[in-house]
Amino acid sequence: MRRIRIGAGAGFSGDRIEPAVELAEQAGLDYLVFECLAERTIALAQQARLKDPEAGFDPWLEERIEGVLPASLARGTRIVTNAGAANPEAAARRVAALARRLGAPGLRVAFVIGDDVMAALRGSDLPLLDRPGTVADIAPAMISANAYLGVGPIVGALREGADVVVTGRVADPALFLAPMVHEFGWPEDDWHRLGQGTVVGHLLECTGQLTGGYFADPGRMDVPDLARLGFPFADVAEDGSAVLGKAPGSGGELSPRTCTEQLLYEVHDPAAYLQPDVAADFTGVLFRALGADRVAVEGGTGRPRTETLKVTIGYRDGFIGEGQISYAGTGAVARARLAMDIVAERLRLAGIEVAELRRDVIGVDSVLRGEPGPADEPRDVRARIAGRTSTLRAAQRIGREVEALWLNGPSGGGGATWSAREVIAAASVLLPRSRIQAGFAFVGA
Repeated sequence: MRRIRIGAGAGFSGDRIEPAVELAEQAGLDYLVFECLAERTIALAQQARLKDPEAGFDPWLEERIEGVLPASLARGTRIVTNAGAANPEAAARRVAALARRLGAPGLRVAFVIGDDVMAALRGSDLPLLDRPGTVADIAPAMISANAYLGVGPIVGALREGADVVVTGRVADPALFLAPMVHEFGWPEDDWHRLGQGTVVGHLLECTGQLTGGYFADPGRMDVPDLARLGFPFADVAEDGSAVLGKAPGSGGELSPRTCTEQLLYEVHDPAAYLQPDVAADFTGVLFRALGADRVAVEGGTGRPRTETLKVTIGYRDGFIGEGQISYAGTGAVARARLAMDIVAERLRLAGIEVAELRRDVIGVDSVLRGEPGPADEPRDVRARIAGRTSTLRAAQRIGREVEALWLNGPSGGGGATWSAREVIAAASVLLPRSRIQAGFAFVGA
């Protein structure tokens, strides 16, 4: 049965580059996929694009492509990435320019268009999915609105001979599913195989999480050589089954237990993992170890896709001011709490309106709330106080009050830092797919 090999080169914008180069050079890939977008990434990228029309894509795009392109050209590996973020066309031009500089002027680079749906949402009263209200309530503050596209435009670009396809917002598993649909000619209503392919894409999309990163827990779930964690690949068969592996000699662990954890990652309903191309069903997925770092995966399926696509809206949501200061020795926790009480009272006296004021004693209750027992008193802690404000100036005042604790607060404070930044929030809506026009184009066409 015919198979293709798809490698996972990135699971988020800040992911390591060396394991992707390792895959490109050693794993004999047919496709290498870089998944680089998080929920708010495009809104932040849109801000960059507003300042510079040639910006707005992933800041590590060129370094990633430069790292893997020589081996990819030598082996005929095709690249798919959503690193285009808010500006796939400019990103594609940058890739083409890089290819010319590296001696590959004939590289065919395509970019996907159509995920930007700001125009389609103007005047909309569609309900927000994750909070009360409608699009109209946040419309004045909107920066971006991007639909999660499926495989269609990527498959179209591959069929037209693209060596590299750069997208904006696309469903993460679709980046991996598209090469399967293209290579095997799966019909768009073959729900079973599309569901199986989505299982594979979901397993690969977070790179090192599948090979033991984030999974590791010393003494309980030990994973070898995490500093050299290898990224995974999948040998996908025409029937949708797959065998997972990683680069020979790389660190980490690829096993049924790491695969099971990644399968459940960010999945609310395993029987209905809704994607643009299929409603995937993970409930029948089985993993079978074939040897060291080789795992067979089978049993996924799917049902017809929904008639709506998820859209993530990025919008301005005020400012956050934050300050931190450390205390050590006997009574460190009490002094940290007193310091934050002082800051809160100073803000009240100054008439600074602060919403969602949060006080954390890092090392005591910054993640897990509740008072520890006396035996758990730490030797040193860090006080953190943060709040949301309507202006940058007010946000800065929070940090300034923390800094003032150097001379005006409890004894022994040190290492004070502070910051203030604008908040870019994300909201979600469902938009009928009939209102979204996706396509692709080639650089220079």
